[in-house]
Amino acid sequence: MFPIIPANSVAASFPENSEGIFGYGYSGENQSVTNLVSNTGVVSSDVAGVGTARGGIAATQYGEDKGIFGFGSVPSPTTYLSMTNLVSNAGVVATDTAGVGTAKGYGNACSYDGDKGIFGYGNTGSVSNLSNLVSNTGVVSSDVAGVGTARQELAACEYGGDKGMFGFGYDGVTPYLAVTNLVSNAGVVATDTVGVGTARGGIAACSYGGDKGIFGYGTTGSQVSTSNLVSNAGVVASDTAGVGTSRQAPAATQYGDDKGIFGFGRTATFVSITNLVSNAGVVASDQAATTGTARGYFGACSFN
Repeated sequence: MFPIIPANSVAASFPENSEGIFGYGYSGENQSVTNLVSNTGVVSSDVAGVGTARGGIAATQYGEDKGIFGFGSVPSPTTYLSMTNLVSNAGVVATDTAGVGTAKGYGNACSYDGDKGIFGYGNTGSVSNLSNLVSNTGVVSSDVAGVGTARQELAACEYGGDKGMFGFGYDGVTPYLAVTNLVSNAGVVATDTVGVGTARGGIAACSYGGDKGIFGYGTTGSQVSTSNLVSNAGVVASDTAGVGTSRQAPAATQYGDDKGIFGFGRTATFVSITNLVSNAGVVASDQAATTGTARGYFGACSFN
């Protein structure tokens, strides 16, 4: 017996990109190099940097098949930035675009509504909960009033096909948090949801399985490899035992349409190892170090 589908009924469909990009970061000095991720999860050697070298940067998909790096920080003295760099659907990074919104670093970003993005939270000189929406043509909006606990070194990922989530982070008081904030398919950030899992900062996240997400790694004061799955309804699961090298400040992105990858980060030193995530949310053991520059505090997103 075939199901009856009402006339003019169309199932929701959301883009799932096949490639990813890691970019920018800090390795003892600021970087602007990028590393492409193939549709089989292979990370390329360094691609010459474009735009201002900086750490504490975030990135998100937009326009279904493109990406954007935004904001960040440079040291000596610490200066926060609001510039952005667009990524084409061939993975080519553009020169700096003049900043919009309050300069900040160490926030994060994710996509929503299938073709838009949002940057949120971070440090502007103090921890922040401001956000900035990204249109489906890569235009960044002015500041949106903050919602939820101000914090930095958090992570963000998509879930449910068209929604997003910010989670975990460091507020300088607690100091580590496990709270999350859902992002609707209209880009509206919700108030805090009580945290699940080990509170930590310096964490990364990405989508997997087409409509789910995963948070992983970070520090509680000690570096961990713990992960937490996110259902397609935005529910965060309790801790999954760690896999791979414990570290903080990695980045993560979707690849291969429905899989994910955590990469790079900091142990006692900066490293260039990666860990693949299957379309069932299973994190694999360490992959041999890539030829890319070892670094942390950087961004990653999918494209194509």
